[in-house]
Amino acid sequence: MNDLTQTPEMLIATMGARARRAAATIAQASDAQKADALRRAAQALRDQAPAIIAANARDMDNAVANGLSPALLDRLRLDEGRVAATAAGVEQVAGLPNPLGSVIDQSVRPNGLDLRRVRVPLGVIGIIYESRPNVTADAAALCLRAGNAVILRGGSEAKESNRAIHAAIVEGIVAAGLPADVVQLVPTTDRAAVGALLKAAEFVDLIVPRGGKSLVARVQDEARVPVLAHLDGINHSYVDGAADPAMAQQLVVNAKMRRTGICGATETVLIDSAYAYAPALVRALLDAQCEVRGDEAVQAMDARVKPADEADWDTEYLDAIVSIRLVDGVEEAIAHIAAHASHHTDAIITDDAATAERFLNAVDSAIVMWNASTQFADGGEFGLGAEIGISTGRLHARGPVALEGLTTYKWIVRGTGQVRP
Repeated sequence: MNDLTQTPEMLIATMGARARRAAATIAQASDAQKADALRRAAQALRDQAPAIIAANARDMDNAVANGLSPALLDRLRLDEGRVAATAAGVEQVAGLPNPLGSVIDQSVRPNGLDLRRVRVPLGVIGIIYESRPNVTADAAALCLRAGNAVILRGGSEAKESNRAIHAAIVEGIVAAGLPADVVQLVPTTDRAAVGALLKAAEFVDLIVPRGGKSLVARVQDEARVPVLAHLDGINHSYVDGAADPAMAQQLVVNAKMRRTGICGATETVLIDSAYAYAPALVRALLDAQCEVRGDEAVQAMDARVKPADEADWDTEYLDAIVSIRLVDGVEEAIAHIAAHASHHTDAIITDDAATAERFLNAVDSAIVMWNASTQFADGGEFGLGAEIGISTGRLHARGPVALEGLTTYKWIVRGTGQVRP
């Protein structure tokens, strides 16, 4: 058990040292043992679902009393279906191919040296997150399966839920004969513990923040450990003049309204001025109880449309609000996205393959889609199992970060007695 009388720095140092020891053990554990631990953890989540939901109810009561936004409340809420889905996600990770030991590439040098790049664990990963208690299970599963130890620091609004989920995960890990310290949860909500974790370069190899802009900014400002960042999800759906109207309406409404509080939700819709069905598309969003903020051309289509200002093009609403602008073709759409996107997920809807390819090649985002809802921006939907998050950076990993993104590589060189002249 962690001693809560310790200073945050002492607490993180103690946890980090234990994580380092656990990481050495898990890196050498068999793939079968790690998969077994996750299957046992998934069953523990199912068995303990009533306790997890009860813990979440306490968090929800506190969150409502503290005035959390509807989007954050939706992220926080757990029910039988969501707990079952979380358990299924852990089980799915157990069934994924093992990335460790795979040879990325190999060559034999003229002098006979055999060189191979081989996937290995990162070591100890620190994950700092807000609101979503399912991240406790997702992160634990992915880190363990990739041979890493993990230190989790969830938000205070989900502290009861996180503790209940963590207890179930550890039950499965221990039952499989692996050390409980492979997955540790920071036991205090003291913000100073976050600062200590960000500076724990001796113990932590990578920090992954999952949360709002202020959290990510703090992590990037204070970290002395490499950071895998997930920035805003200012995502676009561009409706080209050659889009099928029925498909466009279905995709745009889904991309915005399926779940408004997730990072894959579309926040801005760009419509080609040559698209003849723009008024119907705007009405469909309004009729779906979405607030529409538009430029002058869009405002003229329906009296319910509110004026958009410059800030709207740079806003991640995470709510039933969308900004809409008319553009003159794909090039202007690409230019708007370059100026306002967060490099997360952007989509084009069109039946013109050449225009689609232009968009796919020119838009510099982690995920670029053609005729698909941006709500598919999810590691599970990509067949990766659960995900740590969507990386919007360009180094190490990009897009949904799952097993492969939680590994690094080392060079293995085999010789026959070669010496360098």
